[in-house]
Amino acid sequence: MFYRATFLAGLAALTLAGCTTPAMRYPNATPEEVAAARYVDGGPPALTLYTMINNRSDAGAHSSLMISAPSQRVIFDPAGSVRARNVPEVDDVLYGVTPEVERFYARAHARETYRVRIQRIEVSPEVAERALKMVQAHGPVSQTQCTVATSGVLSQLPGFEEVGRTWFPNKLADELAAMPGVTEQVLREQDADDKTLAIAAFEQRSGDSDQLSQ
Repeated sequence: MFYRATFLAGLAALTLAGCTTPAMRYPNATPEEVAAARYVDGGPPALTLYTMINNRSDAGAHSSLMISAPSQRVIFDPAGSVRARNVPEVDDVLYGVTPEVERFYARAHARETYRVRIQRIEVSPEVAERALKMVQAHGPVSQTQCTVATSGVLSQLPGFEEVGRTWFPNKLADELAAMPGVTEQVLREQDADDKTLAIAAFEQRSGDSDQLSQ
């Protein structure tokens, strides 16, 4: 009976902590769309962990990883719920992560009910490219497994051996915070809880910009 109760309590905790919001899915982008969207940041190679935290309970709700590699910058958003028609996506990897897309991604998650803990660490070009290849090969992630997937990638990278594979977003963020060289900020906004409003506004702005440039 004790073990059953422990299992059920753990399952309930995972339901609260995991990525349980149904993702807004579009069909995978074509190779041509991915190639056309390719964006290189130009700064030092880096990894950025996003942790979405419930403002009422302080429970972690979602984990994702931006990879700034020499070849391109992407966001690994496993089982994520922020998708836009003008941001190509293949199996939970978002491409064409320009500064505008990066801001949109973070701000779409930050709202009256959630804040975003953003942690960045510079890495070698080799580590960044390895992380990129890993997320591209990972495949789509099932609901509630965002942090398992994100921590699984990080834990296999050279220099990240102290990061364990975990279900819990806050635990992953705390483990990364203990590493030397990590910088951190917390993004808070008071937008409405419905992320689809931010997504629609971004798609509209991007569509208007495309029309003006034609």
